[in-house]
Amino acid sequence: MSGFLDYVPGDSFLHRLNPLTKLMLSLVLCVTCFISDLHFYVIGVIALNLLLAASAGVFDRSFRILKALIKFSIVLFILQILFVRDGNVLFSLPLNIVITDKGLSFSMLFVLRLLAATLPLALMLSVTQMNDLSNVLVEQLRIPYKYAFSLMTAIRFIPIFTNEMAGIMEAQTARGVEFDTRNFFKKLRLILPICVPLLISSVKRIEGGAISVELRGFNCRKKGSGYKRYSIKGCDLITMGTSVLLVVMAVIL
Repeated sequence: MSGFLDYVPGDSFLHRLNPLTKLMLSLVLCVTCFISDLHFYVIGVIALNLLLAASAGVFDRSFRILKALIKFSIVLFILQILFVRDGNVLFSLPLNIVITDKGLSFSMLFVLRLLAATLPLALMLSVTQMNDLSNVLVEQLRIPYKYAFSLMTAIRFIPIFTNEMAGIMEAQTARGVEFDTRNFFKKLRLILPICVPLLISSVKRIEGGAISVELRGFNCRKKGSGYKRYSIKGCDLITMGTSVLLVVMAVIL
């Protein structure tokens, strides 16, 4: 999963869209999953995400994210289905555990929404440069630059911290620490201590970054400081119309 939020250069339809249009499309795909209660509609949104990823040349990355999310979703599905007791009983298990039709339907819809709502953000970040996203938030959405910069910095630090965590784990593995154990609690006990050096290195990196941007005149940056302009083209209007259609379908169906 290393680098799963990094920008992937390309010249696809999604790459050429206005960053604001990509942001709106990703939000619409997320929101429609929670508007509709139909399982097939949410599955269709997941399929649409994969199709868009394939058209932008990032299908492998999206599929890897989907597989990782499915593993996590299985745990959530089991927990949900055990705690929802409304509806008709389908199976009775020892310890007064019952599986109902409503519990099965609710749990399935819950994990499908989790999958469908996560993929659009990763797709949007894969086809949008951070500088473009930051500039469009400031210029067109009138968000103060310091808040847009903070959001972009937080997203940028996720893969950096992931790589640092992997580096620390590799160093500890070379010293004989067995992180490949299947015991969840043992693995958690091994990982928690290495969070301290990760936290210390993160604080140092953030402090260094803060000093660097202040020296470059961060506080002087205003809405009109950016030289690049982001116009709305025909492909953006088509995408916006499709987004509205998705919302209407989610409400009607």
